[in-house]
Amino acid sequence: MLGVAGGIAAYKAVEVLRGLAESGHDVTVVPTEAALKFVGEPTWAALSGRPVATDVWSGADTVPHVRLGQGAAVVVIVPATADLLARATHGVANDLLTNTLLTARCPVVMAPAMHTEMWVHPATQANVATLRSRGIIVLEPASGRLTGSDTGPGRLPDPPAIVDAVRDVLRRRPSNDLAGVSVVISAGGTQEAWDPVRFIGNRSSGRQGVELARTAVSRGAQVTLVAAHMEVPAPAGVTVIPVGSADDLLAAMHGRSADVIVMAAAVADFKPDALAARKIKKDQLDGDVVLALTTTVDVLASLVRERTGERPIIVGFAAETAESPEHLLELGRSKLQRKGCDLLVVNEVGSQDVFGATDNQVAILGADGSLVHVGRSSKAAVADSLWDVVAARLQPSRPID
Repeated sequence: MLGVAGGIAAYKAVEVLRGLAESGHDVTVVPTEAALKFVGEPTWAALSGRPVATDVWSGADTVPHVRLGQGAAVVVIVPATADLLARATHGVANDLLTNTLLTARCPVVMAPAMHTEMWVHPATQANVATLRSRGIIVLEPASGRLTGSDTGPGRLPDPPAIVDAVRDVLRRRPSNDLAGVSVVISAGGTQEAWDPVRFIGNRSSGRQGVELARTAVSRGAQVTLVAAHMEVPAPAGVTVIPVGSADDLLAAMHGRSADVIVMAAAVADFKPDALAARKIKKDQLDGDVVLALTTTVDVLASLVRERTGERPIIVGFAAETAESPEHLLELGRSKLQRKGCDLLVVNEVGSQDVFGATDNQVAILGADGSLVHVGRSSKAAVADSLWDVVAARLQPSRPID
């Protein structure tokens, strides 16, 4: 069920509807009276191929205010205005959409859109916190151009990213075991400049980090994504902090409050010893180029050293080339001991094209000696396997599935 509240971003809900329908889902649209002032009923009917549910009186014999919520596999609200968030928080049921929210027993995803002043207002933030505490997934809005000339947080996330978030909820069993958990994830690859146009880097696409962020959001977490250079877009519902080099990454991660930190970014191990102020001209060089290198900062080890107590849980990643599965585990255990993190996700990058691929296979090593093998599967499934392990550590009474 796609609920549409009365905000200017309602026109973007048309793209969400199209994306869900083209993914093979049957979508019933439930717009509020105000939403119909932005996008008319014929548009919703034509794109969904289904009757549009607009009020509690039409088709009263089927009791739509109960049936729609009970029958949905997922409810997504685009846009979720400040008014809609407030009414949902307090259980107000004065139209068909808010009635169905009270009867829905499926996952609910809300994509807020409003002016910055409305989003940051204490009343709205309190409402969002209450909804999240109930297991409702309230995506973080994006920052950018708003109505008129205003710019700031409150912009609706990109429709394709909202569709991906909904598909992720539908992909697996419903879970909000990370509700209320704050997560910081690094993703992508750092680049170390040696003149204004050249750099030393790596082949990381950022895809695994993005899937970790997306699946964490769909399980209820509040996610900050520290994004180095990525080939894939950030998912909906996360706060994005762009970085460039290893030093930038450390500065962005340092001192950040979180329950869980996942260092999925591929940090360049070396950087030029000196940065040229101008482009080095090829025709100015005499023979071979000798580039002096020095090691970059160890971001993961630095985060472990600055931690006090048992939180945050710190997860590292290790891309290794190994001679055998046993050798891979040996390399992983050695790195886990050196870094001092709680969990280390190890994958072999010699025999398979891991960088940029949509699938992966990993071993999750624990400092307590635990080991979880994840066979080749989608990177989203790998992410879920890691969150299963993390959730069990956050809630010790919960067994790992």
